[in-house]
Amino acid sequence: MNCKTAALALLFPFTLFAKQIPEAVVPAGVGVNIHFVEGREQDLDLIKAAGFKWVRMDFGWERTEQKKGEYDFSSYDKLTANLEKRGLSAIYILDYGNHHYEGEVDCPNPITQAMEKRTASPQHPESIEAFARWAAAAAKHFRGKKIAWEIWNEPNIFFWKPKPDAGQYSALALATAKSIRTADKNATIIGPATSGLPTEFLETLFKSGVLEYLDAVSVHPYRGEPPETAGADYKKLRALIDRYASANRHLPILSGEWGYSSAKGQFSLQTQADYAVRQQLFNLLNGIPLSIWYDWKNDGQDPGEAEQNFGTVTHDLQPKPGYIALQKMIKELAGYRFERRLKTTDERDFVLVFKKGFGRRTLVYWTVEKPHVVSVGKRDLDLTGSPQYGDWR
Repeated sequence: MNCKTAALALLFPFTLFAKQIPEAVVPAGVGVNIHFVEGREQDLDLIKAAGFKWVRMDFGWERTEQKKGEYDFSSYDKLTANLEKRGLSAIYILDYGNHHYEGEVDCPNPITQAMEKRTASPQHPESIEAFARWAAAAAKHFRGKKIAWEIWNEPNIFFWKPKPDAGQYSALALATAKSIRTADKNATIIGPATSGLPTEFLETLFKSGVLEYLDAVSVHPYRGEPPETAGADYKKLRALIDRYASANRHLPILSGEWGYSSAKGQFSLQTQADYAVRQQLFNLLNGIPLSIWYDWKNDGQDPGEAEQNFGTVTHDLQPKPGYIALQKMIKELAGYRFERRLKTTDERDFVLVFKKGFGRRTLVYWTVEKPHVVSVGKRDLDLTGSPQYGDWR
């Protein structure tokens, strides 16, 4: 690496190694999770209209290798084309078992705890090799597309069958990352998409050497508390990554999936909207360039079922307050990059300065405390739980 290249690497640590890791500029890293592959173009039009730039979707192994050794990516060709037409990038999650390579195992239903038969996750040499081979074929097939490949979904909980096993997942992740990198040296590879930030699980994974092949570490910082409580978790994760990554590589953290349900007894529609925006802003404050909100739309119509009410829109695609709030954030901050946080007397107050280009600045401010007025410079700001915007000169 010559002096000029080294200088550019310091200025743009995300862009030289992994082309699909976005810059931390609104809305380059704002996205949503979807649950469909073909059709649903109205959904995609609404996603584009809000200003989102990313979608995250399962890329199922068994769906695309229905006959052993034969791959059919045609349905994802259609989805990728539909995304490209709308200027959307994809996180495709390489996930789940395939009955051609693993047998059935007894697993507890995550909701009822009743035992069920499910295909085991790849955990033997043949199935690991087959999964890695399939993943490499997918990466080669979609080479040059705006895709980040994520290895599995939440392997530290029930999505790994029959039960979570950090060693088994690490073997799969390392083999898969190596295989993809061989098939396409420019592929963007992320993982492990853990539920929460489980230190012991993550450390086992990092000890495997997989960080040498990843372009970012993705996690799902779900919690029943406000988004701002994730700060301490991010610091611990940052230290853990830096302990095991090569000294010359800065691997960004990605918020690959995170949401709050508006079901009865959970969070109000307004709180869900506030948290959707605050999550994005707080992540930028912590150097996290990509944040995927879960979920794009409500998965059902039962107002009391938590899993059916994470969406930014209703089941019939009517905008919820969360959709409108995120759309406003994107409009207000389009082209702006986080610059600094202004100091106030209370750490629960957030007054952030964003900068556009070489000069223009704007403020975004809110509080985790009860609404109150705070003086910043010569201005008095009315802080509430809903982020507000204003010029900063």
